[in-house]
Amino acid sequence: MRQNLKKMISYYKPYLHIFWADMFFATLSAGVALVIPLVVRYVTSTLIYCEADVILHQMVYIAIGLFVLLAVDCYSRFFIGNYGHVMGAKMEYDMRQEIFEHMQKLSFSFYDDAKVGQLMSRITSDLFDITELLHHGPENIILSVLKIVGAFVILMNINGWLVLAAFIVLPFMFAFAFLLNKKMRGAFKRNREKIAEINAQIEDNLSGIRVVKSFANEDIEAEKFKIGNDGFLAAKKNSYHYMGSFQAGVGVFTTLIQVNVILVGGILIAYQKVDISDLITFLLYIGVFTDPIRTLVDFTEQFQNGYTGFERFREIMNIQPDIEDAKDAVVLPHVKEDITFENVSFQYQENQENVLNHINLQVPAGAYMALVGSSGAGKTTLCSLIPRFYDVTDGRILVDGQDIRKVTLKSLRDQIGMVQQDVYLFAGTIMENIRYGKPDATEAEVIEAAKNANAHEFIMSFPDGYETDIGQRGIKLSGGQKQRLSIARVFLKNPPILIFDEATSALDNESEKVVQDSLEKLAKNRTTFVIAHRLTTIQNAEKILVLTEEGIAESGTHEELLRKGGVYEKLYHMHM
Repeated sequence: MRQNLKKMISYYKPYLHIFWADMFFATLSAGVALVIPLVVRYVTSTLIYCEADVILHQMVYIAIGLFVLLAVDCYSRFFIGNYGHVMGAKMEYDMRQEIFEHMQKLSFSFYDDAKVGQLMSRITSDLFDITELLHHGPENIILSVLKIVGAFVILMNINGWLVLAAFIVLPFMFAFAFLLNKKMRGAFKRNREKIAEINAQIEDNLSGIRVVKSFANEDIEAEKFKIGNDGFLAAKKNSYHYMGSFQAGVGVFTTLIQVNVILVGGILIAYQKVDISDLITFLLYIGVFTDPIRTLVDFTEQFQNGYTGFERFREIMNIQPDIEDAKDAVVLPHVKEDITFENVSFQYQENQENVLNHINLQVPAGAYMALVGSSGAGKTTLCSLIPRFYDVTDGRILVDGQDIRKVTLKSLRDQIGMVQQDVYLFAGTIMENIRYGKPDATEAEVIEAAKNANAHEFIMSFPDGYETDIGQRGIKLSGGQKQRLSIARVFLKNPPILIFDEATSALDNESEKVVQDSLEKLAKNRTTFVIAHRLTTIQNAEKILVLTEEGIAESGTHEELLRKGGVYEKLYHMHM
């Protein structure tokens, strides 16, 4: 907790000028609250015994002074409410930017087990209450401490017995708050976990809404959501139970302070130990005194809300990427030579069987290499090791003679283009999606890439051409159209290494022919890895690798492998 608080405080650093100004105006506001009861005491204990003209004369100065105090308090509250809140929002902005950029660095192994909806909660709702805490926390503390200390000093000068009557309740009040504090913290944390679960469920449902409707399973999804929603409601009820107990207890204790003062004050008046004007002033200050105590006690609720959000924020920030640049990493120049696998083995998690076992492979620059085999043989995994989406468990991969773990990730991935079966297009226009391959590309370069991918013709058939909005994940396009846009994106990137991961397996015959032509044009003079289930699409490959669970079972051209009469020959006749 100490480390978390230290880290939380560090976010004030860029905004210290606003922070100290906020504290200054909070001090002014506290000062005004302390001065006004003194003015009341002066009027009720001294001024009322003066002549009428003296009272009227003095009231002019008192009125001017009160209006000045009112103006000071008004601007102080405006500054706190405006600039103070903006400061909190800026710190929340910094945290959200930080966690988003950190998530971009986390490797595939993290996302294999993560749920998008829960990660969304970490970026949005978990940080929501941090703004209020980071802004109001220090301000409430300084306001409350100044008011309590100032009121205590003034009250002691009025009557010590009345102070004792007020203060005797405080130890019980703080003990009560301390006991509920830990329970509230756990309850608020469970709330956030339940919110994250609901967000994950909503995201999963809405992303697969077409599947839901195609199976007419709306009722099943509603029931699944109800279970999650019931869990959230139960967690909320639990937290509100503690919150209600907390607020009720604090309310009783603050009222009890006033009751004690009234009872003791009445007794002291009977024995002529206190004046009525002093009792009135004391009661006014009790309001000044109990209000910051209530604020401090309520602050524990605010703190639990904000701190539990910050805890979940730090949980993600403390996850270190398992794939990152080595300290001595160098920039990989334009790839011109071979890609070599030296005794490469890989497993996704410890204590699991290897997906790849002792792979030795040399791929010459510009070669067209095809990978075939049954599902689970490790074809996609092998290709995912080249851009370091995962790191090898044993052995090493060399590009141009350099271990890929010794070059920067950006320079490595800049030289690799991927076309996958499951195309991901971003919400936006066709132009924006193609330009994703080269963000600084000109419009002419984008159009040229689209022409190379056989996409220009269908793009221009839309009324808005390249400015056509394609919807979420390109839902307004056909499978073949989406695939050609992804190929255009890689054409624009112009990398020396290509990976085609079953890029045509989900297409109809006509679309497959168009996409296959685009892929072959793209692969020309580039080192290319093709993962294919349809063996007819790779018959012209310079070399075909047949992967099994034991590793590379066979390699050779299409004709050579058929003549061997082995695994490939069986796969080929099965597909034919």
